Amino acid sequence: MALSESQIPPDAQHYLVCGTEDCKKNCQFYCNDCHLPMCEQCRDEHQKNKKTKNHEVVPYKLRKRQLPVEKCKIHPRRQIEFLCEECQIPICSKCTATKEHHGHVFTDLEIVFAEKCSFCYEEIFKIRNYFEPTSQDLKKEIAGDVTEIKKIMDGIRTAMRAEAEFVKRMVDAVTSDNIEQVNKIEQSLLETLNGQNQTIDDHLNYLSDLVKTFYGYLSPSDIKNLTSALKSEKILIKPIPETSKPVPPVFSAGQHSKEDVAKLLGRISIPNTKPENRKIKPMETVSTQLKPTGKQRKQDREKSDMKQTLCLSSSVTKVREYTVPGVSSVYHISLGKSGRLWVSDGIGNLVQTDLQGNQLQKIQTSIGYGYHTVTQDGGLIYTNKHNKVINKITPDNTITEFIKTGDWVPISIHSSHINGDILVGMRKDGEGKVTRYNTTGADIQNIQRNNKGQVLYSDPRYITENINGDVCASDKFKHVVVVDKSGQHRFSYTGQGSQFNPWGICTDVLGHILVCDAISETVHLLDQDGQFLSLLLTPQQGVKYLRSVCVDDEKNVWVGEHDKIVKVYKYLK
Repeated sequence: MALSESQIPPDAQHYLVCGTEDCKKNCQFYCNDCHLPMCEQCRDEHQKNKKTKNHEVVPYKLRKRQLPVEKCKIHPRRQIEFLCEECQIPICSKCTATKEHHGHVFTDLEIVFAEKCSFCYEEIFKIRNYFEPTSQDLKKEIAGDVTEIKKIMDGIRTAMRAEAEFVKRMVDAVTSDNIEQVNKIEQSLLETLNGQNQTIDDHLNYLSDLVKTFYGYLSPSDIKNLTSALKSEKILIKPIPETSKPVPPVFSAGQHSKEDVAKLLGRISIPNTKPENRKIKPMETVSTQLKPTGKQRKQDREKSDMKQTLCLSSSVTKVREYTVPGVSSVYHISLGKSGRLWVSDGIGNLVQTDLQGNQLQKIQTSIGYGYHTVTQDGGLIYTNKHNKVINKITPDNTITEFIKTGDWVPISIHSSHINGDILVGMRKDGEGKVTRYNTTGADIQNIQRNNKGQVLYSDPRYITENINGDVCASDKFKHVVVVDKSGQHRFSYTGQGSQFNPWGICTDVLGHILVCDAISETVHLLDQDGQFLSLLLTPQQGVKYLRSVCVDDEKNVWVGEHDKIVKVYKYLK
């Protein structure tokens, strides 16, 4: 349903119809004299009409706001129309003739109102397009710093524990060596003492035997024996063998303190570096694209006459058509540099061709939908859902394994034109998600649920990124799902009828979202806030069996059909 101008928020993107009687086409222009929105055809007729040919007709965004109706407080039957420059109050035409304003200068209040409105819109535009996104970027950067600091501190703690474990192992090793040394000394000393003990035992046995001998000599029946024995040297008692007292080792305790241990284990310190201020892009990089105010109006209007405004054309024009060799259909198109493109079908054929339809390269891959994309450096990356990896083809045609996706099956991919990040649509166990990788293949963001914990995706077959950083996915069961660059759900689009089966999806330089509907065989055109604008391509334009869509650098839309046909249309002017 179309909205009237009074119902539209000042910064909203909307679908506005032509204000000419009985005309229901899209509004693209505005007559500042009639205060009438109009389509391209009505504008042409308006400028051909003798009565209105000198009217100022501008693109709708550059329109002059109509002065609201307000009665004069002094002359209630009159409307206020002028601003008294000396008194700075709005007045009616009758007030200009009163003595209170005699000799004063009056300005058309409509001009002043338009200037003030333009100023407000400029400020709103600055806030929405610079201050808010820049602040959000800072929040994201701070959040990234929080994650990085936690990661660094975890690394420091891990290093400390590892250092302590290393020192512990060293202590255990030294202690083990010392104990082994003590054991050896103990064994040596005990062996010496045991030898001495055995010597004394032998001597005691000798003495015992000698005592028995002496007792034998004491027999009264054999005095002769006793007399002769006492003259023999055998009766001399051997001296007690010499033994020595062992000298035990002495343990000298180590000399250490907490400071010594701290030096051994290392210490943490904070660098004497002044924190660097976060970089904020200058305000001059944001173009408000609004109509300037005051004395610059005439000068800027002359400049605007020289500069064409890019907008939707009232009709689409086919500029090229050719058949792609080596594929059975055109399920997905990735436009590369130097007039080359990659095309895939539904059975795993991935073919590179030039703009004349000549096949340059062919690769056999796992079957899929939007599973390949051209990177900023001109290379191609594509998913392999069977191996759960993402492969990279460099400009010299070398194929390498780039990213492993673990348990998740990668089914769609897009290389960001904004920062080179890689967006991958995946699925597992009936649920889907979108993962963002940086240019080195590191996982930096996972988008899976909204702020209520509800699953956002089921089968994200195609994925792309809008000029404002929104991530747009075409999902078999969830239809079109759009989240902002932080992963917050913005809106979902479910088509214009009871049935809607979205396939290929892309965006253009104006932030439009283009999505193929396989049921109605049309391309739906949405603004970046999800409002339906029109059916950009229909069977009446000669398209059929639509499966894929993309936009090139010349602002043309490319569509791939089920019977390996690619058609190119111009839809912007």
